[in-house]
Amino acid sequence: MTIRHVVFDIGRVLIHWDPEIPYRALIPDDAERARFLAEVCSPAWNLEQDRGRAWEDAEAMLVAEHPEKASLIRAFRRGWRQMVPHAYEGTVAIYRDLIAAGIDVTLLTNFAADTFEEAEEMFGFLGEARGVTVSGRIRQVKPDAAIFAHHAGLFDLDPAATFFIDDSAANVAGAIAAGWQAVMFTDATTLRNDLRTRGLPV
Repeated sequence: MTIRHVVFDIGRVLIHWDPEIPYRALIPDDAERARFLAEVCSPAWNLEQDRGRAWEDAEAMLVAEHPEKASLIRAFRRGWRQMVPHAYEGTVAIYRDLIAAGIDVTLLTNFAADTFEEAEEMFGFLGEARGVTVSGRIRQVKPDAAIFAHHAGLFDLDPAATFFIDDSAANVAGAIAAGWQAVMFTDATTLRNDLRTRGLPV
């Protein structure tokens, strides 16, 4: 099936995201910092903000459980801009090459609604795609089947002719289960080769 639609994830595909960055000064010990980000402000906790939970509620829940870490917990949202220090220029170039070649490009991301608004301000190229599905706005997250169905329906994508790029193996598997073609992102050079192999003009 000829690919007519390319769908990009955003974090760790188009822009760098690293929650450790603001915490390196706050928790200098590597092991202690890793434990805090694994067990307190954990990926599972952060995913619920991507699903639409308010930061105030998320913080209140953790502060009740870990009152001695209240300032560190609140630092996650306060330090969010530091977590996204730059774009991946190689991937952005591919994204723009596809758009310039007339390929239909959209974005599908797990992102809190408010931080996505900040990301749009920081990285103007996010507005160059035909559109975006932001998990926090619709209260669905990857890799759940519903968000892939929502995105395909919203943008009238033919799943079999859709190629998805994500840094998460689980999300790639979710896309494939939804009938999409998909690849796990590692770096821009590999991605460009993957796209060329599939006949895309990059």
